[in-house]
Parts: sequence; structure tokens; C-alpha cells
Amino acid sequence: MKADLIKHYFPVLSNRQQEQFKAMGEVYAGWNRRINIISRKDMLYFHERHVLHSLAIAKINPFKQGSTVLDVGTGGGFPGIPLAIIFPEVEFKLIDSVGKKIKVVQDVIQQLALDNVTAEQKRVESENGPFDYVTSRAVARLKPLYKWVNTKMTGRGCFLALKGGDLDDELEELGRSYTVYQLSDYFKEAFFTTKKLVRVD
Repeated sequence: MKADLIKHYFPVLSNRQQEQFKAMGEVYAGWNRRINIISRKDMLYFHERHVLHSLAIAKINPFKQGSTVLDVGTGGGFPGIPLAIIFPEVEFKLIDSVGKKIKVVQDVIQQLALDNVTAEQKRVESENGPFDYVTSRAVARLKPLYKWVNTKMTGRGCFLALKGGDLDDELEELGRSYTVYQLSDYFKEAFFTTKKLVRVD
């Protein structure tokens, strides 16, 4: 899948945003030849399985201008980097405990000229906050993950977790009010059949 897949679902993109999404594939492919940041198989579907998947948050829960977002366990920069492109007037902080991943993310930020993103090697427990939104993608079970991030949010903040598969047990043990969005309601590709976004307020 190519970058034009992004424009199909997000038709109102500036030329700069379109160029950034196009360049992402090249930048990550270059890094992947040195560090296996993304599986070889997934690189064939990079814009679908990583970029568009991340942008499900933008489709379902767009961020307000001037807000702040913490991306926990960002790995190679997902969902934080694609969201930062879509929302240039929102401030993002991307954290991960693995140094080599943050090194990649910092280089991607530089190469894409993203001035609304910072990336740091740290555990979520040591992050102070507060942030208006906290995001994650397949980091951990929802209950411990929410316990880690709950204190990092402003009073009006919410937690947005991209998850896959059967979540019944995780949601039952969460003990909080939540909303589950089926990504197949928003994207037609088969990849999204079992994918979900969980919003916890």
C-alpha cells in the first residue's frame, strides 16, 4: 500500500502533509535495513498497517488545536508520528523504554521536519505530565496500562488505546467506563477487521 491510501481516507491534506506521509515509507525502509524496527512482512504494507492504523485515532477522536498528547510505548513512533503530521498544531511527546527505538524516532522526526514532536527514552512511570490525551498501540493489557497513564492526564483528558483481537476479558477487568470503536466501520481493508480503538475517559 502506498501513501495515496492515506489521502483516500484523509482527502484534506496539505502538500506538505502528503510529502511527509510519502517520505515516511522511505525513511523507515532505510532504518529497517539496519535495525528491524518493523517486520519485513509489514514493511510491504507499511502505510496500511502502521500509518493508517495510527490515524484511526484521528478519524474517530480528532485532537483539539493547542492540546498535548503523550504517546506511551511508541516503539518506532506509532501512533505518534502519523498523528503529529495530521495535527501540526498539537504538541506530541513520544516515549519508550528502548533506546534504539527512540533513536530511530528522533531521526524520523528530524528527517520529516516535525517541529511539534519530542521523543525521549523513559518509562511512563517517570513521566510527569499532565497531557490532554494519552495514546498507545498494543503496549500492554488495558488495566495496568490505564493505571500507569491515569495520573498523566489533565482533568478533561482521555486515554486512547489501539488494540486487536478479543478484548472482553481486558475490558471486564478494567473497571472504568469506556467506549470501543470497531475500525472496520471506518476502513475497508481486511487488516482492520479485528482492530479496535478503546477510549477511556
